[in-house]
Amino acid sequence: MKANLRIDPIEQHVIDIVRKLRRTKRMRQQDLAKILNTSSSFIGNVENGRNPAKYNLKHISRLAEHFDLSPRYFLPENSMPVKKEMFN
Repeated sequence: MKANLRIDPIEQHVIDIVRKLRRTKRMRQQDLAKILNTSSSFIGNVENGRNPAKYNLKHISRLAEHFDLSPRYFLPENSMPVKKEMFN
């Protein structure tokens, strides 16, 4: 039985910011994968809402360095709700 694959709002926020940045810079998933030292299929999995893959802090740090941005750029200004199951 598969668990619900919905991700938390903060994780979706980061994914949305990275996707928007990638598209604004006219980059392919393969280009982003090179920056993150990962596969293009990983990027596709992250951008697919039905997959549990997501970016981690190392990914955010690499992206911030590559694009000369603060890691804060990728995070929301205010806190966001967290799934209750994470604390059970």
